[in-house]
Amino acid sequence: MTASRFASVWDAIEDTPQQAASLKARSSLMMALSEVIRERGLTQAEAALLFGVTQPRISDLVRGKLHLFSLDTLMDMAATAGMDPTVKLSKPKVARSSRRAAAGKRGAALA
Repeated sequence: MTASRFASVWDAIEDTPQQAASLKARSSLMMALSEVIRERGLTQAEAALLFGVTQPRISDLVRGKLHLFSLDTLMDMAATAGMDPTVKLSKPKVARSSRRAAAGKRGAALA
């Protein structure tokens, strides 16, 4: 058995980078929404009114039941509560050998 290294726990438990990215985004939103509830000292019923959902949905949220929430639902809840949910993207990391090969192709095309 060989040891593997992963950038995050989501990368380790999901089969594809797409699934891991979705879980990362959803978990981040769920933590932010739960933090708002905690900071404001809201009951689950009050939080449900704030986020525009039912109290059982808030219970699922604060218990971290990721599989019950889509990214769209969490973004909607955050926006409904007056939060400013944003998406942050980073450029793909390119290995050095790939950069050299790409530079070589560009140079050859100019010649």
